[in-house]
Amino acid sequence: MALVSESKKSCAVNPLKMSQPLGASYAFMGLEGCMPVMHGSQGCTSFGLVLLVRHFKEAIPLQTTAMNEATTIMGGFDNIEKAVLNIRQRARPAIIAICSTGLTETKGDDVEGYLKLVQKRHPEVADTALVYISTPDYVGAFQDGWAAAVKGLIRQLALPGQATVAGRIAILPGGHLNPGDVEELRDIVERFGLEPVFAPDVSGSLDGHIPDDWLGTTLGGTPLQALRTLGSAQHCIAIGEQMRPAAEQLKSQCGVDYTLFTRLTGLSATDAFVMKLAELSGKPVPARLQRQRSQLVDAMLDGHFHFGHKKVALGAEPDLLCAAGHFLTELGAELSVAITTTPSPVLHSMPCSEVVIGDLEDFERLAQAANVDLLITHAHGRQAAERLNKPLFRLGIPIFDRIGNAHTCHVGYRGSRNFVYELGNQFITQIPHHGPDDWPLPPAAIEAARPPAELAAASA
Repeated sequence: MALVSESKKSCAVNPLKMSQPLGASYAFMGLEGCMPVMHGSQGCTSFGLVLLVRHFKEAIPLQTTAMNEATTIMGGFDNIEKAVLNIRQRARPAIIAICSTGLTETKGDDVEGYLKLVQKRHPEVADTALVYISTPDYVGAFQDGWAAAVKGLIRQLALPGQATVAGRIAILPGGHLNPGDVEELRDIVERFGLEPVFAPDVSGSLDGHIPDDWLGTTLGGTPLQALRTLGSAQHCIAIGEQMRPAAEQLKSQCGVDYTLFTRLTGLSATDAFVMKLAELSGKPVPARLQRQRSQLVDAMLDGHFHFGHKKVALGAEPDLLCAAGHFLTELGAELSVAITTTPSPVLHSMPCSEVVIGDLEDFERLAQAANVDLLITHAHGRQAAERLNKPLFRLGIPIFDRIGNAHTCHVGYRGSRNFVYELGNQFITQIPHHGPDDWPLPPAAIEAARPPAELAAASA
């Protein structure tokens, strides 16, 4: 069992974590026809917008209530009202999803009360679902905001008392999963003849496609009707410990039982997921998945030569730390440094001696002390890699100095195989290769190889 400690520094020198409002906004991106809104100052929204645009290289719809000094003191109802009416008139979204920021949380705005008053005063907004999630950015981290958003969406939109639809599976993916991960999970579930309903579904909105028509809202994702009918699912699968509260909300509200998987990266983790799908569907494991499992086993055999006894420093959100950290140790690597952003039950089960809730300065300092072979974190770890002269494997959000981030897949048999190859090749590039100067010839050999004087003179 790992010891979980928290850095007691006065401030974060080089932050690893991102805020709750950003995590909630990212979750809203996985809803079809949605306009995410941050209730706070323009700067809060601008920061989140730039970060998501740089990571996904896509247009990101994200609005703000543009609070200033006066409206913060007097209350934000007028700003909420104007934002809702303007967004509805210009973008015609199916959902307007609002999350708070530290500014409005400190003031104590009753946003749910504001929205009820807006609906009462403006019947024309009845065709638009209004959702509010409390996400103060002075506590928690990115995955906490995502988790709060998904739980809030279920609480406010899922309708109880629905008849169960056989074969329909509600899937609640954690915020640590990429659009490519979600797409892979959909493929696995559908191979069993099941109907997956992802909530939210970033694979439909942030997968880098070019739409036929421009819209001011999100392009793809989970439709509003699918959110309302989550209670009709035969079973719910939650991925990541962060999704436990949302799964419990769906169970208490709609009576849908759930199974939680803390990770889906690695052989044993994917086996458990596949066997659960076989149980739910009553069908055998498809031959295609059996083939992919065999390929993963072969990849692990090929890669274990390069992972054995390698020291790794890993910095990530708790559920991503859990998924990557466990698989690394299963491949033979040593998790020498583990840094995360926020408390979580999964941290105590990490395969290392200590997990530190800290920042990238802690990450760099501990990695240097442990003399690790590889750093794994998001793109903000590149300065530490340069200072330590260590290779950096980019993992998580944000990654703004690479393209194709939306399509990275590290779950299931195929995704786990990708992870083995990508990391294994990273280790291979660090193997020192010999050159001609590594085997200096003795003077006698050099003399013997020298051409006769007359031949040298003739060639000159």
